[in-house]
Amino acid sequence: MARILIVDDAAFMRTTLSSILEKDNFEIVGTAENGEEAVALYKKEQPDLTTMDITMPVMNGIDAIKEIYAYDPQAKIVVCSAMGQQKVVVEAIDAGAKDFIVKPFDESRVLETIRNVLEAN
Repeated sequence: MARILIVDDAAFMRTTLSSILEKDNFEIVGTAENGEEAVALYKKEQPDLTTMDITMPVMNGIDAIKEIYAYDPQAKIVVCSAMGQQKVVVEAIDAGAKDFIVKPFDESRVLETIRNVLEAN
């Protein structure tokens, strides 16, 4: 089963995403609340996929995506963003993110996106 790292500065969002994914038998290998923690945890855990919030303290999601891809060009990262943040989503995709999930989370859309990214080469 796929191992997933969840990155979001809001505890509620980390919990919500964790429960959606765990119900579908994904293993949550860690959660981070900023980009700096995300990069460190990514290097330690080597997850199959990372969900990445964009707007966070210390280091934002775009910079974290760039650092993770510099470390592992094969990384699979899915961006989580609020409605109306198209500009940052485009920036995240340009940085290497494979897809995005819109907040508030729609459970079936979250699972579909995660599965699609994991199955893509």
